[in-house]
Amino acid sequence: MVDARGCEATLRNMKRALIIGATGGIGSAVAAELETRGFEIVGRSRRDGLDVMDEVSIAGVMGALSGEFDVIFIAIGTLAADGAPEKSLGAIEAAQMAKVFAINAIGPALILAQIERLLPVDRPATVGVLSARVGSIGDNKVGGWHSYRASKAALNQIVHGAAIEIGRKRKQATIVALHPGTVETKFTAGYPGHSKVSAQVAASNLCNVMMDLSADQTGQFFDYSGAVVAW
Repeated sequence: MVDARGCEATLRNMKRALIIGATGGIGSAVAAELETRGFEIVGRSRRDGLDVMDEVSIAGVMGALSGEFDVIFIAIGTLAADGAPEKSLGAIEAAQMAKVFAINAIGPALILAQIERLLPVDRPATVGVLSARVGSIGDNKVGGWHSYRASKAALNQIVHGAAIEIGRKRKQATIVALHPGTVETKFTAGYPGHSKVSAQVAASNLCNVMMDLSADQTGQFFDYSGAVVAW
């Protein structure tokens, strides 16, 4: 016979994870991985009315969330917003670049602006934001892909700033940018020459990194192995 009081205690003690972009390739894999690690999963995506290009939508979806989360993973982004990455400066189109920035930088910024109240005050919590190594200015050796690179560089700055601001009241929170490697998703299907890992492997790697972080590492940029990536 199941002890109801024991079940209630288990539920109260279960760690909670919020996945933004929970139906995407990496987001869904991270949700599944965290579930195997004993987390209660709450997911939000376009299926829940979340439009990362709409400030009102973000405020509504995020504002409807309640309780505290031990892990928040923000897995939204686009390579070229249904266009193609620019191979040169001359290929930049203003409207397309603005759309990439809206999805990769502005949307996550508006989400980060909503999360402080969802983080515990009295215990550690981790926020991982999906970035990309190509957003590293120090690592850029070939140029090109200007909108994607610049939008991810902007995202990294936003994550760093969010870590500083949120850390003033949530001193045990760790907020970081994460590079997953090249992952087999619809996002990368058009680039067969790249060495890729499955979404499941990427999720396991990212969760390992997040679980190993501490508050003194907040505001940094890490890859899937836990190595620091240059800004």
